[in-house]
Amino acid sequence: MARRKTGSARSRHSAQSGKDGPPVAVLRAGSWRPYPSAAVARVGQAALQILTEIGMSDAPPEAVSLIEDYGGRQHQGRLLFPLELLEQTLADGPKSVLLAGQDPRYDLPVGGERAYTGTGGAAPLLIEASGEVRASRLADLYDAARLADHLPQIHFFARSLVARDQNEPRDLDLATTAACLLGTAKHVMLQASAPEHLAPMLQICEPMADGAAALRARPIVSLNINHVVPPLRFDPQAVRVLMQAVALGIPVHCNVFGQLGASSPVTIAGSAAQTLAETLAGLALVHALEPSAPRIAGPRAMITDLRSGAMAGGSGEQTQINALLFQVMRTWNLPCSAIAGATDSKQADFQAGYEKAQTITTAVQAGANLVTQAAGSQAGLMAVSFAAMVADNEMLGVIARANAVSEIDDAALGLDAIRQVTAGEGHFLARPETFARMRSDFLYPQLADRSGIEEWQGGPRQDMAAKANEEAKRILAQHWPSHGADDTRQALGQRFGLDAVQSGQMSRMKPAGTPTNPREANQ
Repeated sequence: MARRKTGSARSRHSAQSGKDGPPVAVLRAGSWRPYPSAAVARVGQAALQILTEIGMSDAPPEAVSLIEDYGGRQHQGRLLFPLELLEQTLADGPKSVLLAGQDPRYDLPVGGERAYTGTGGAAPLLIEASGEVRASRLADLYDAARLADHLPQIHFFARSLVARDQNEPRDLDLATTAACLLGTAKHVMLQASAPEHLAPMLQICEPMADGAAALRARPIVSLNINHVVPPLRFDPQAVRVLMQAVALGIPVHCNVFGQLGASSPVTIAGSAAQTLAETLAGLALVHALEPSAPRIAGPRAMITDLRSGAMAGGSGEQTQINALLFQVMRTWNLPCSAIAGATDSKQADFQAGYEKAQTITTAVQAGANLVTQAAGSQAGLMAVSFAAMVADNEMLGVIARANAVSEIDDAALGLDAIRQVTAGEGHFLARPETFARMRSDFLYPQLADRSGIEEWQGGPRQDMAAKANEEAKRILAQHWPSHGADDTRQALGQRFGLDAVQSGQMSRMKPAGTPTNPREANQ
């Protein structure tokens, strides 16, 4: 039997990460519906029409055979989907998918009106506290996972950085799996560059999940898969990864990452319809393979700045298209995810704050169940900042509080208290209900400045970014996760060089390889 951590080690972990605290706080998704229901239905119908009349190119033979068995056909090199399969996919697909944490308190039942926020992006660069930008490496990915493990508003960890000191694709997939699972007890979203990598990746996951059967029952990992290269072309290798993942029982995210005006139509409606069709093509493949297979739709249409061709993920137009996409997803009643928080700013500054806050808030309100890239992503998904992760955690707490619905009853209305105060002391500060609700009804930021101007003038006058940098350094110096069995952690650490992180040795490793293209790899 695997040897477990001692009580003192577990206590140290709990003290640092708040594991003795409450379970994950759930945001409410789908409260905002800016588009008329008739327009939403028309876009959803257009997505079905695209797949039945225009279809997908570059489908691998095994996918073609599968769809033909359900009544699909090929026409001029394109795979046309049968309407009946698409309708079955929408009607009979799972309405809730469990994304489990290694600690059950981090379990995420995804679907319905539940929403969660986390990381993502597969960025090739890290922005250091000094402002220096450098190639990211495995030690940085592990550090990002440790930060996510500690920060309460980051509900899951999707690979945010590429370990560019791993030279071979298989080495990258396996090392990434180990670094993420060792760094956080929260649910981990992985990627795989080839189907044959999945079995050895699961061999890493199984001991952390207490065995193969436990991993299937409580999947502590899921797989981000970009199965399409827009416009309307399958990525054959990614499709094979998708099919293998379904066979192995891994929950899959069927993600599409297109850009309006570049790889999808320039209109909000046209881009949304194409993106939904491309996403549904992946969902239908999964359904044809195994109708009960856990899958999550990831329609990620992104806005292009047409002056330069660059992504504009923090734009108002991004809010528009997310709203339309997720209103459609809510009518389909399928678990779904969004990219939001994809600021173009290179710093944790005013631009980053407003771009992230408005796109994340509206993605949740429009109905996204998962919001990736919500913490730490900078520079149009090309870089990650640890200071931004810390600052974004506080922002996400404010967003969660803003979207909470307060109970309205006699106690909340407080008419008796109003009568007493107006007849007496003239203020509510000393009231017992004021003291009682100080903690339950209010979120008090640690980084945002609420001091008086005189106090601020006499202090260090730090902005939020400086405070966040200091807090990120403090967390990384103190928070060393210890979930899982001692022998499993030790073996994985030694195998992938992560045993040296705590002593600082790994920080001296030199990066290798070339940057990945986030337009192709982002999740």
